[in-house]
Amino acid sequence: MKYVLVTGGVVSGLGKGVTASSIGVVLKACGRRITSIKIDPYLNTDAGTMSPFEHGEVFVLDDGGEVDLDLGNYERFLDVTLTRNNNITTGKIYQSVLEKERRGDYLGKTVQVVPHITDAIKNWIESVAVIPVDGKEGPADVCVIELGGTVGDIESMPFIEALRQLSFSVGQDNFCLVHVSLIPVLGVVGEQKTKPTQHSVRELRALGLTPHLLACRSAQPLLENTKEKLSQFCHVPAGNILNIHDVPNIWHVPLLLRNQNAHLSILKQLNLLDVAATPALQDWTRMAETFDNLTESVRIALVGKYVGLSDSYLSVVKALLHACIACSLKPSIDWIAASDLEDDSARLTPEAHATAWETLKNAACVLVPGGFGDRGVTGMILAAKYARENKVPYLGICLGMQISVIEFARSVLGLERANSNEFDNETPNPVVIFMPEGSRTHMGNTMRLGSRKTLFQTPDCITSKLYQNSEYVEERHRHRYEVNPEFIGILEESGLKFFGRDESGNRMEILELPTHPFYVGVQFHPEFKSRPARPSALFLGLILAATGQLEAYLGRHQNGS
Repeated sequence: MKYVLVTGGVVSGLGKGVTASSIGVVLKACGRRITSIKIDPYLNTDAGTMSPFEHGEVFVLDDGGEVDLDLGNYERFLDVTLTRNNNITTGKIYQSVLEKERRGDYLGKTVQVVPHITDAIKNWIESVAVIPVDGKEGPADVCVIELGGTVGDIESMPFIEALRQLSFSVGQDNFCLVHVSLIPVLGVVGEQKTKPTQHSVRELRALGLTPHLLACRSAQPLLENTKEKLSQFCHVPAGNILNIHDVPNIWHVPLLLRNQNAHLSILKQLNLLDVAATPALQDWTRMAETFDNLTESVRIALVGKYVGLSDSYLSVVKALLHACIACSLKPSIDWIAASDLEDDSARLTPEAHATAWETLKNAACVLVPGGFGDRGVTGMILAAKYARENKVPYLGICLGMQISVIEFARSVLGLERANSNEFDNETPNPVVIFMPEGSRTHMGNTMRLGSRKTLFQTPDCITSKLYQNSEYVEERHRHRYEVNPEFIGILEESGLKFFGRDESGNRMEILELPTHPFYVGVQFHPEFKSRPARPSALFLGLILAATGQLEAYLGRHQNGS
């Protein structure tokens, strides 16, 4: 197994995940099979209980793993299906070591960070690296490892040491280190500064790891004298200093690496030059350039709770992008804080309230994504009502589906206090209830998670036609509340149809309003399986409906054809 380690220096948030994904794309284009591992040095066992405001979205894998959003980047860029074990955290490592200690596996030895924690990290990496993730048999050729955080962080020290030992044990022909760093420009002087990167590399070398390549992040392309300076003081050949400057969209990053012959430097270090082909990135180039040249746009109202940080809905944003590009459109996302639509906001912050409603009314479609807790729920209900009554295309995901059920029960059935048990445990009309198998005492890994099969009740519905499958669809889930089966009869009698159910037939998965051009709610998260060349069917349907193209599209693409 060959390893490419991507570390970061100077500051966090430099785009190590995109860099690691892009390295994988270029090596895959050279004919190599790629797998990925993300190391997160935090103590949480996984990302499942972390706030989207603090850490961005929680990405869900097929096997139910709740992981860092960077694994979403890997899946989208490399078109692979990862497992929960491809995300290593300090919490997972310590938990596994302590479980062994309790079983007596260490035979009375004193359990220490070195060698026990570092050995556990190495063993985890080596065992996960050989698991195929691309649907083919046998292990991949190269494993790209991203170390989260910044070199020098106390919490990442055991991982640095483990990776140093790994580089020594696998040999120099099987290990390549790419260090991502920042080249800032001081406003007054206007000079590209290399000193932060010099210090970062010095810190890394002091810990026993020497970078083979530098990936320098900057606003503008690096000057030649900046490269020479970095080469001289960081002990890296000038040809191995890559410049990842700001680009119009992130799909240009693999092309930037290719144009600077990053693949040749990495393949040479890994002794793979003889067996690698010229990178075939024609489709990737076409995709990046197509996006740059789009002129027409579509306005999408995204009504959510966490709109203050776009990374909270990263996969939703990417899925919208994939769908829009398939329709030759640029997505114009209007972020609306759900609470700004509420009546309380009209009294407390009238300007924000007026702006939110104006934005909603100017949008071509409405999307209500997932979320937890009662903040902003009233605003989401108002958005769903507006979309339903005004025939505006609507897609509700997870919570967004439950919101549409609550709104319909209140407005159409006249059940004024209809609600979810999540928001009102005393409601006389609980149209959304806590799932029987859920845990009320433990939050982590206790939801209905991962890929599940949804059976279509009829092929004659928009969702089935969009998926081009009359029988079923498999999508990823992350929820602990569900639509109350006791209300299905009365809801369907009034026009809200549940066209998708789980294999038991009792759990509602897909709802539609047949009298509406496009009013769809799904309990699953279709955004997690969206890919640049294969947009999610439901996101594509939303954009097609918003631009008046849905009927023609469905006419051309009948079920299974």
